[in-house]
Amino acid sequence: MPAPIEFVRLDWCGREIQLEYQWVGKPDSHLPLVLFLHEGLGSLSMWKDFPETFCQAANCRGLVYSRPGYGQSTPRHPDERWDVDFMHRQAFEVLPAFLATLEIDPLQQKLWLFGHSDGGSISLLYAARYPQALAGAIVLAPHIMVEDLTITSIEQAREIYQTTDLPKKLDRYHQDADSAFWGWNTIWLHPPFRAWSIEAELVSIQCPLLAVQGLDDEYGSLEQIRGIARRVSTAELLEIPACGHSPHRDQPKLLIIKATDFIFRHTLGGELV
Repeated sequence: MPAPIEFVRLDWCGREIQLEYQWVGKPDSHLPLVLFLHEGLGSLSMWKDFPETFCQAANCRGLVYSRPGYGQSTPRHPDERWDVDFMHRQAFEVLPAFLATLEIDPLQQKLWLFGHSDGGSISLLYAARYPQALAGAIVLAPHIMVEDLTITSIEQAREIYQTTDLPKKLDRYHQDADSAFWGWNTIWLHPPFRAWSIEAELVSIQCPLLAVQGLDDEYGSLEQIRGIARRVSTAELLEIPACGHSPHRDQPKLLIIKATDFIFRHTLGGELV
């Protein structure tokens, strides 16, 4: 069973913020640690039982948290607007501070990142900045550049949020649904963000990397993960039929089989114990 949800405080942007987090999987400090990073509208609770199920199958410990502005973590200030570098700041500022506050040393903990969508991009940025810090990374539907398909889908999401009961649905997962939605939607539709790309940074990644994408992903083409493969020699790709932007929801059984096998092959010469 997952441990209770806890909260940690850290200083970011000159103010104290609170992040919610939860331990899942096997409570053995000698096992690999998988840190889950959610999507642009996600949170700890929106992963539901996937992290626990995955970590039990992979014989790993797991750690799930909500980034600032999401879930029960500190919401954005009403006048706070994220800039083009918002994912870089999560990878280079918030994530290292979160790990340090929990006294997790990536060099000693056999740390894996498991990121979805924006969380996948943050995982890639962290892996590129700290090439020796990770045992490996698994990224689902990551973004490495901005495509017209992505913008069209995010514009449609804005329309849905304004005209349907989507805010009420998101209230189940976020302390402040407007904080979560508009933080994500506004920056992605900000005209300067069209030039955003992390393609050049990917070449610094050295850890084993599994990049996963559904063939029916409404937020990105397969060029997102194929672009990773051209730049990262350690990358393996998994392209999943009958799957949209969320492989862990659309094809969880297949994803668990493939991802646990990937961890197994790259952990202690194939030994997970």
